[in-house]
Amino acid sequence: MPRTPHRKPIRSKKNPIEWHGHRIVTENDLETVFADDGNVERPHIYMRRLRHGVVLVLLVALLAAAVIFALALARGDIKLPVSEPSPIPTSACPAGPFDLVDPAAVTVNVLNSTSIEGLAGNAATALEERGFTVAALGNRTVGRTNMTAIVVSGPAGYAQALTLQRTIPETVYVEDERPDATVDVVLGSEYEALIPAEEVNAEPGALTCELPSTASATPSPSVAP
Repeated sequence: MPRTPHRKPIRSKKNPIEWHGHRIVTENDLETVFADDGNVERPHIYMRRLRHGVVLVLLVALLAAAVIFALALARGDIKLPVSEPSPIPTSACPAGPFDLVDPAAVTVNVLNSTSIEGLAGNAATALEERGFTVAALGNRTVGRTNMTAIVVSGPAGYAQALTLQRTIPETVYVEDERPDATVDVVLGSEYEALIPAEEVNAEPGALTCELPSTASATPSPSVAP
């Protein structure tokens, strides 16, 4: 009697997520149990977002401040400071004659109207050596070029201005409204030196003047004294 062929038992296909009867934990299982709620700490991401937030807040604040400032400026609530022009000369050449005074009694502000650096400083040193009192150095723009100097004073400083005119060659005098006896000398590009002391005319005399418009001036910070 022929033998029946031996058949191997049919094994069921193994479950890929089981191993020897134990279930294998998969990525999906982990995501289900440990869902990402956004609270996972990532310090570098947190700091970057924080910096971006701070920068954004600062930019918004600056923009808001600029808009508020512009509106206030337009309404006149805020007024920007402007340099005040020097007083406009008020009269023609004063009648003389005037007596010269001791240079020590003359207080001078030495101003540079040119782009020549050190012009006012050199002139101030020379005036001090001659006995004048130099109060301040500065800069001033004038509506005139190719000049030696302009001498400016108020009515109380006629004699002091004449004394200074006799010391600096080829200057012109302009009167303003200052109440004291101080004198301004505005130096031009033609200034070189003082008249030698022995050549100064000490006789009483009149001031040398020209049209007041030549001494209309405003301070200028762009030129070194």
